Amino acid sequence: MSMDSTDVVVIGSGFGGAIPAYRLAAGGARVTVLERGPWLTAADFDHDFKFGGPATRAFEFTLGEGMNVLGGNCVGGGSVVYFAATPRAPGYTFERQGSLGRRMWPRAIDRTALDPYYDMVCESLPVTRQDWNDVTYAGGLFAAACDHAGRTANPVPAAIDRDLCTNCNWMMSGCRFDAKRSLLLNYLPAAVDHGATIRALHEVQRITRTEGGYRVHYNTVDEVDYRVVTGSGTIDCRLVVVAAGTVATPVILQRSEEDLGEMPYAVGRYFSGNGERLNTAVVDEGKVRELFGLSRPDGRAYEAYQIGKGPVTATWDKLDGSLPEFSRHSLEQLYFPPGFGTILAQVAGTDGPSSWFGVDKKEMLRRWQSWMTVFIMSEDDNEGVFGPPPETGNADRVSQQMLSRGTLSYRPTANTRAGWARADADVRDILERDGLATVMPWSDDVIGAYTVHPLASCRIGDDPGTSALDDRNELRGHPGIFVTDGSAVPGALTVNPALTISALAERAVPGIVEAARARGVPVRYVTEPPARRRSTSGFREPV
Repeated sequence: MSMDSTDVVVIGSGFGGAIPAYRLAAGGARVTVLERGPWLTAADFDHDFKFGGPATRAFEFTLGEGMNVLGGNCVGGGSVVYFAATPRAPGYTFERQGSLGRRMWPRAIDRTALDPYYDMVCESLPVTRQDWNDVTYAGGLFAAACDHAGRTANPVPAAIDRDLCTNCNWMMSGCRFDAKRSLLLNYLPAAVDHGATIRALHEVQRITRTEGGYRVHYNTVDEVDYRVVTGSGTIDCRLVVVAAGTVATPVILQRSEEDLGEMPYAVGRYFSGNGERLNTAVVDEGKVRELFGLSRPDGRAYEAYQIGKGPVTATWDKLDGSLPEFSRHSLEQLYFPPGFGTILAQVAGTDGPSSWFGVDKKEMLRRWQSWMTVFIMSEDDNEGVFGPPPETGNADRVSQQMLSRGTLSYRPTANTRAGWARADADVRDILERDGLATVMPWSDDVIGAYTVHPLASCRIGDDPGTSALDDRNELRGHPGIFVTDGSAVPGALTVNPALTISALAERAVPGIVEAARARGVPVRYVTEPPARRRSTSGFREPV
């Protein structure tokens, strides 16, 4: 067993972990980042789905009861596998009540209070505003369909270097061209430059208390088969920042309860899938030409589903604070790579097994270049609950990489289902108008609901009965433990949450610095943006 000590241990290297790691290291603290996944850079991001490639090494697909979560599992976390869409949350989000009957967010936080921290992240990544010249064929078609239906459409702000982007549309499995501004290009290398240490393939199991602070217990895992434990160790520290992700952070805290003492009731409860849902549309190429007069340079009307860079166009007409809760949502054109989405895409107008396979499904797959996926982000009811933690890790691994079975249980309420239904109807109204396309909403009959933006399993709030963290992101009853990842976000945002998670992490840093100083750590609060790299080449320490 390896034993070590530092000032601050940061668990996880995604948005919630990389930001405090950089700020604390730049301020003079000794920082160690523990990441359960591998350390990958541009050269590792192959354009294929072979086992051992980025599609299996960098992802973790966790099966739950009624809810399944796809997330990052590598240094850089979700920033390596996200589509770089970075809108700010609408102002009404912070006033949401859900089923509580009272404000979910702390009163100290609203859009105005968070805007300076949004600005910090936008400068650091950086985030740029795309214009219509940056929109891909699929995004342009969705915009034309929205206009045809009397709706507005907008280019989506994104953390993408447009000069480097080749429109290869493989960005969900990392970016081999370093065009996507992941944390491998800003906060993480800047943290390392200031002395932080990043340890890949280190899976944290629990936290215990010491006389001077905390002890973080971890296992090291094999770089090929994540089920194989290759060693273990501990790190003593004054302060812990937990940012292991929404499906791992509550499990680590649950497992730590025996040693640390009672956890807040909200740890592992109130999970939100960000109200997410996929709709698959098969577009009629003739209608594209007839209704819109669109064409590609080679003369084809569309047939360009796979060309581009993820979501570039969205309609935000329903992001209206005057609408009642569970009727607000955004609709975002999206490229979802072949594989999981292709298998589960159902044939419209059929029921039972024939909707999943057979002659009709074969014909649907033959036309896959004429598909369009619309990504719904609506308001759900925070109905997810985590059961007792497994013996190790956050879930029981089913395969060497990527696949695991967790303890999350999710039973959609009538509110959540009504929100999905309204958004599904909105998609059909836009894309099926005048025969443009045939739309099939996601069905949760086979594997349940699905999210790539899990939130709220350890959320901030003013009410100790319904929030695990105070408005400074400190774990109630456990001073010196902070949570800064997506699990801290109180509920669904109706937009992509990466920028909001990051802004909340930036907002939490001054309180973390204050707590560290109170524990004898010589650290100051640094506001300068991290130095940025153009390439991930050379940024990797030995495992």
